[in-house]
Amino acid sequence: MKYMQTGGFEHHPLMRRTILWVLVFLAGLWATNLCMYFARMGLNPSSVQAYYLGSEQDFRPPRSAASMLEVTHAHLPIMGLTMLLLTHLAIFAPYTDRAKKFLISGGFATTLAQEASGWLVRFVHPGFAWLKVVSFLCFQTVLLGLIASVAFFLLARPKHKRHSGAI
Repeated sequence: MKYMQTGGFEHHPLMRRTILWVLVFLAGLWATNLCMYFARMGLNPSSVQAYYLGSEQDFRPPRSAASMLEVTHAHLPIMGLTMLLLTHLAIFAPYTDRAKKFLISGGFATTLAQEASGWLVRFVHPGFAWLKVVSFLCFQTVLLGLIASVAFFLLARPKHKRHSGAI
């Protein structure tokens, strides 16, 4: 844990390996999120409205509050922890404070907007469909940026040949 607190994780080969493997899984999350979104809707607000409000043409009922609650219940802690991990690691990267603040705020804000926008479309007003599209694109961009920046930081840093010490 001390490596995560002080930022020395990038010099410990086992921590580097662990984090790089986590990034592989998170890249999978990014890719599957992209696929799942486009399997259900597109980048036009009308497709978002049809997904959440239902479509008589496609014989699709509106999304129920219970099904949306189940998805939100799983997404909030997982995405919160994902953003915590990635933004925490990005803090130690040699980026400007402005870039770090953007990554942190962008990561959490787009995650929250992504989760909230479906609820807004379904239960507040169909006009929020544009927010779903924009928040999806921004979330995917920020998530990919966080994954790539942490990977670049770990891969670009000089590796120590030997490391003595325990985690």
